[in-house]
Amino acid sequence: MRRDIFQAIADPTRRAIIALIAVQAMTPNAIAAHFDTTRQAVSKHLKILTECELVQPRQEGREIYYQLEIAKMKEIDKWLEQFRKIWEDRFSQLDSLLLTLKQQNK
Repeated sequence: MRRDIFQAIADPTRRAIIALIAVQAMTPNAIAAHFDTTRQAVSKHLKILTECELVQPRQEGREIYYQLEIAKMKEIDKWLEQFRKIWEDRFSQLDSLLLTLKQQNK
């Protein structure tokens, strides 16, 4: 079953996991050490992230390492880009308004 990427990243724990493994691939135990939760809970989050293809498991001997899937993160970034332009335009308008108000008060 393939899950929706945006539902997956809506959860703060899953976003924190993504931030952790963005730096380096980690085992579930290493990831769980960063949270006040059970190893099983972390495994559930990893399963959801894997189903969304945001992370990819890699077997090394007896250990499984989870690494970030950059292509999927780019998909999220591409979707956000449309909003980034709107935000930048609005901030620019706000800067202009504040500058005008400041000049009027002089």
